[in-house]
Amino acid sequence: MQYARQTQEALDRLDQSLARLRGLIKRGQNKDALRFMEEGDLKEKFEELQNLITISSTGNMGARGVQNTGTF
Repeated sequence: MQYARQTQEALDRLDQSLARLRGLIKRGQNKDALRFMEEGDLKEKFEELQNLITISSTGNMGARGVQNTGTF
């Protein structure tokens, strides 16, 4: 349940960043829009969501970040 909540929150933040990007483009602030995408808030929000997805798809990992090996 926590993953779903975290993912939705990350999606909401990404959506807000996309709305800001749209505003920059609409006002003709193309250089600012490019910076916003490549170095700014939009990049950060996308990476945050991407990290959540990556972590959730790593499978069954042990405490040290390696797959559980079971009984030797």
